[in-house]
Formats: sequence, C-alpha cells, structure tokens
Amino acid sequence: MFVFNRPDVTDRVFAEVRRAQPRRLFIIGDGARGDRDGELERVTLTRDIVNRVDWKCDLQTLFADQNMGCKKRVSSGLEWVFQQVEDAIILEDDCLPHPSFFGYCQELLEVYRDDKRVGAISGNNFQNGISRTPHSYYFSKYFHCWGWASWRRTWKNFDLNFETWPAFRDQDGLATVADSATESWYWTNLFNQQHAGGTNISSWAYPWLYSAWAQNALTILPDVNLISNIGFTGDGTHCNDSDSKFANLPVHDIGKLDHPDTVFRCVEADRYTFGRNYYRDSISRRARRMCRQVLKGARRAAA
Repeated sequence: MFVFNRPDVTDRVFAEVRRAQPRRLFIIGDGARGDRDGELERVTLTRDIVNRVDWKCDLQTLFADQNMGCKKRVSSGLEWVFQQVEDAIILEDDCLPHPSFFGYCQELLEVYRDDKRVGAISGNNFQNGISRTPHSYYFSKYFHCWGWASWRRTWKNFDLNFETWPAFRDQDGLATVADSATESWYWTNLFNQQHAGGTNISSWAYPWLYSAWAQNALTILPDVNLISNIGFTGDGTHCNDSDSKFANLPVHDIGKLDHPDTVFRCVEADRYTFGRNYYRDSISRRARRMCRQVLKGARRAAA
C-alpha cells in the first residue's frame, strides 16, 4: 500500500485492508515537501493510521525522509517489494477496493503465475456498464493502476526511463499494439515526451504500460468495477477534478470467478477505452493531422 499525506482517504482504504487481514503487508510512504504548510503533520498522521495493524501480520514499512515524487517513490517502492516476494497486490491511498477485489487478485495471481502472456491484473473497469465477456474478466492491452496485482517476472521488464522506446518506435512496434493511426500518433507523441523527459507528468504508470506493450503482455480486467478512486478531492497529484467521470465510481461484488478458456484481448473494449479515457478524436483534429501529413509529404518531395 502506497501512502502520502491524506489521512482521510487513507483511513478508508486501510479499513478494507484490515478487513482482508493480509499475512504480509508492505507500506511505502513518500516524505513531506518542505514548502507545503502542514504537510509534515499530515504525513505523520497518515503513517500513524497504517501502522495500526491489529491482526497477525508481518508488517514492513519503507518511509522516505524527503519527498521523492510519485514516479520515483512508487517505482522504488515496487522494486523493494518485488525483491522480497514473487507477487503482490498493490493499492494506493485513494483506491478503495470492494472486499472481493483481494480474492479476485489472489486467485488470478495463481492461475496466471507462469503465463507470460499476462503481465498484470487490475481491479478497474471503465466500460461504463457495458459487459465485454460472458466470463468474470477479459484481457486488455491497457493497464489500469487504481488497484492491481502483478508478479516479479513482470517487474523485471519494467523500463522506467523508456530506454528501449527508440528502438521499439523505429521498428514500428506500435503497429502490433495500436488499433488506429490516431492511436499510434497519440502514444508515439506521449512516449516521445516521456523518453525525452519533457513531460510534467510524474507518472510510473506510463512506463509500466509501455513495458507491457514492449513485452507483448496483456492485463486482466474485471467485467465489473472493483475499485473506486475516492481521491478526486483537489489535493491529489494527478486526480484533481472533483467532477471527473472517473471519481467515486461504484464497485460491485465479482463473486465466484468464471474463467475464460482462451487468452486474447478484447479489441472492442480497448477501442472504447482509448476514445473515452485517453483521446476523444474529432473531425477538426483529423483534418489538422491530414494537413500536417500532406505538408510533410510536400516538403519531402521538394527536398
């Protein structure tokens, strides 16, 4: 469990962890920023909450003295965890799980432990009530990080700084992933920025997504939503819009798992995710891209 400076949401999420009573619990916390009034007190209070383990449990903590930022704190914390265990269920302080989330992750960690086609298990469903499978879950190219699980074998391929991205890009690796030219253009621009260090987004999730694509690994997604992000309160690192359509989504009991017989990604669900979560295309945007392509072609011809 990753925590920082929000005791209110942390208390709610930790209550679900307490209900699950894991036998091993790793708590990773970032340090306070020196220029934020009252943050040290909030960080201290948050750490006090997650130290209240009143069940039989091997509790280990990794608390930073200085602020590391989301990208470095999460990635270094995951490194620490996967040095000690073969698999883990991961929650951040604002990701409130349905109680069935833990059993769902635990069972699937066992089922797909040695299946390298699967890189992670997520508790998120952003399909707006549309069922994508007659089974309990489906496979997606998209990784969602609000409550998830994975293995050390996947972590070993994590490319935090996009070191392999230029070769993947130049060999047209996105052609094996993208479902449209628009999608290829979108992710090329974003990954170029991440590789160059020119983005202001302190994200570990984009490197994880790219690493999965580079390894041709899928993510398991449930057919019902198991995680509600309760952190859209205006004080989070990334989730600041309290009116976001992704804020406080309802959660549901997944029940006894019905496993699919085959492993293949749901293209329809992935196309929906791209258009709803990442990039909503428009006629004007398509026209501008076409003009840029025509202009680029004209310049090449003139040269």
